[in-house]
Amino acid sequence: MAENSSCCTPEGSCHSGGTDVQVGAVTTTTYRVTGMTCGHCEGAVTAEIGEIAGVSSVQAVAATGLVTVTSKAPLDEEAVRAAVDEAGYELVGQAA
Repeated sequence: MAENSSCCTPEGSCHSGGTDVQVGAVTTTTYRVTGMTCGHCEGAVTAEIGEIAGVSSVQAVAATGLVTVTSKAPLDEEAVRAAVDEAGYELVGQAA
């Protein structure tokens, strides 16, 4: 019987924690943002973060306060914080 060559841990995790997931040349990071209450809020946050160089997609969900950002490389959290601030909301940090 061959040894399991999966990248997953015995616990079933495919990465070692955190919210940064790299697939090839793509990074997906989830942030927690406070103050979003509706679709307009989601759109404002999405638009501002979407202007950061290298960002390919943004999904903001007001109900959970989570914003998932896909980019070509890891983003500088201060750039994300500035974009969220510009939209009128507060970046708490990366979601756990």
